[in-house]
Amino acid sequence: MDVVEFTPTRDQYAFTFGGVAPVRRIQPGTVLRLWAEDAYGGVLQTTNDRPSEKLTMPFVNPQTGPFHVEGAEPGDTLVLHFAELTPARDWAASTTIPFFGGLTSTDRTVTLQDPLPERTWIYQLDRDRGTVTFAAQSSGHELELPIAPMLGTVGVAPAAFEARSSLVPDKFGGNMDTPEMRAGATCYLGVNVEGALFSVGDGHYRQGEGEACGTAVEGAMNVTLVVELIKGRAPVWPRIENDTHIASVGSSRPLEDAWRAAQTDLVLWLGELYALDRLDAYQLLTQVAEAPLANVCDANYSSVVKVAKNLLPGGEAYDGVHAHLRDLATTIQSA
Repeated sequence: MDVVEFTPTRDQYAFTFGGVAPVRRIQPGTVLRLWAEDAYGGVLQTTNDRPSEKLTMPFVNPQTGPFHVEGAEPGDTLVLHFAELTPARDWAASTTIPFFGGLTSTDRTVTLQDPLPERTWIYQLDRDRGTVTFAAQSSGHELELPIAPMLGTVGVAPAAFEARSSLVPDKFGGNMDTPEMRAGATCYLGVNVEGALFSVGDGHYRQGEGEACGTAVEGAMNVTLVVELIKGRAPVWPRIENDTHIASVGSSRPLEDAWRAAQTDLVLWLGELYALDRLDAYQLLTQVAEAPLANVCDANYSSVVKVAKNLLPGGEAYDGVHAHLRDLATTIQSA
């Protein structure tokens, strides 16, 4: 196995999917050990730091990458298996930002009410206990919360020479903000351009479903992943597989259209697994689907639809590549 380690300098971060030259060219089968910055670029470090004073739009959600995968062509499937996600700092930040989030006026849902005020929370990490501490600002109340590391952004370059902001989720992946993108998960993305040009970033030490205020416990992340390539068979929407579930992620506005996109893609996936026509797959999905929210705050909303694999006997996805990469990841961790 080729093992490539890459820690970007500040001038190497990408802030779009597409429109950026690759930082490395790699072969399928490569193990990447990466350092990924948090959504704020590490500049929010105390509760006195305000996003409006410290951040420069649109330079948020810095991405590590893109990586050019040799042999990847439009219509192929890029496979990314996340072997390890480990907090790279002992603190993380979360904020409220005016006109951003699920429970405030926004640039699209306009009202006469004042925006919610800016506020920054700093979460301290206890590595031994595997927790972060929520500390209320209007009282002395504190809570220890278990960490659940995930990546908010995983994506490839879009089609048609587009460059899309790293704040946006869509068919190319991007800022999906789903807690399903955690260690042990395998992500399947349709390749749109030669080399795929994928990037990752936006580490979260934990996040609730929906990401209601618009920001998670945002922290830098050490990422170990394995890259593979399947010729052809590109999914329309991002797909995720772990040991217990298969899932599709749809992104759009309004929220029901994101839900429909994910539902439709999983209907197609069930059809592939069992050679079912659309109506039979539609009927089956209706009885077995789970539908957690990913985000209801970004430029597009993201909805996850997933099915427990114990309800799908004999339905092996992509010829068992997830199990193969999971076993390979075990050898990486023990090396």
